[in-house]
Amino acid sequence: MEKVAKSEEIVSQPPIIPYQSERNGSRKSRKWLLPQAEIPRKLYVGISVVSIVLLFAIWSLITYSGMVDPLFLPTPTKIIKSGAALFMEQGFISDIWITIYRVLAGFLIAVLIGLPLGVFMGTFKVVEAFFEPIISAIRYMPASAFIPLFILWIGVGELEKITIIFVGTFFSLVLMVSVEVGNVRRELLEAAYTLGRSKFDVVRSVILPASMPGIMETIRLILGWAWSYIIVAELVASASGIGSLILESQRMLNTGNIIFGIVTIGVLGLLSDLILKIGIRKAFPWHYGR
Repeated sequence: MEKVAKSEEIVSQPPIIPYQSERNGSRKSRKWLLPQAEIPRKLYVGISVVSIVLLFAIWSLITYSGMVDPLFLPTPTKIIKSGAALFMEQGFISDIWITIYRVLAGFLIAVLIGLPLGVFMGTFKVVEAFFEPIISAIRYMPASAFIPLFILWIGVGELEKITIIFVGTFFSLVLMVSVEVGNVRRELLEAAYTLGRSKFDVVRSVILPASMPGIMETIRLILGWAWSYIIVAELVASASGIGSLILESQRMLNTGNIIFGIVTIGVLGLLSDLILKIGIRKAFPWHYGR
C-alpha cells in the first residue's frame, strides 16, 4: 500500500517545466535564449535601437577623435552636410526617383515572367526538365558580365539599365519559386485527387495557396538583390541615378557624397523590404500564427 501511495503521489505531481525552480526573471531571460524562442516586442525593438546607437557611437569615436583621415571616413556631421547639399544644390531627389524607377521596373518584369514560369517548373517535371538546365547555367553568370553585350545590343539608355536588374534577379527568382512550389506536401495533392479535383484545380486550390507565403518571401528576398544590382546598372554610361552620383563623387574624392549615396540606397531597400514584409504578414496571417 505504501508503494502504491508513493506511485500515486509521483503521478499526481505536475510535469516539471524547464527552469521552474529558478526565479521568474532568470527563467524568462534564459527562455529568450532558447532556439527560435519568441521575445517581447519591446525588447526586440530596444535591442535593435541599441545596435544602431552602438554603430554610430563607434563611428563617431573613430572620426571625431581623428583616428581616421576624413578623406577615407568623414564624420557623421560631414555626411549630413553632404546630404543636405545634395538635396538643395544638386537635385538629388530626381536621382532617387530615377533609381527607384529602374529597380522597380526591372524587378516587376522579372516577377511577372519568372513567377508563373517558376510555378510551372515546380508543378510539372516536364517543364522543369526543359528550362532548369538553361536557367541554372545562366544563374551563375554575373549580370555585370553582360553589360558589354547589353550596350552593344540595346545601347546605354534606360532599357539597358532595366535589363541588368532583370537579368540579375530573374533566373534566381525562377529557381527559388520552383523549389518552393515543389516542396508542397504530397499528402495535400493526394487528398485533392481523392476528392475528384482535376490537375489544374490542384494547382489553383492546393499548390498555389500552400506555396504562396513562401513565394512572397522569395520575392521579398529577390527585391533586395535588385537594389544591389542598381549600382552595377548605373555605374556604366549613366548621367543620372544614385549610382552615377557615387561614381562622380569618387572621381572628385568626395567621400561624404559616396557614403550618403550608399546609405540612401540602403534606406530605400529597407523601406521596400518593410513594406513587403508587412503586406505579406497581413495577407497570410495564418502562416505566421496570427
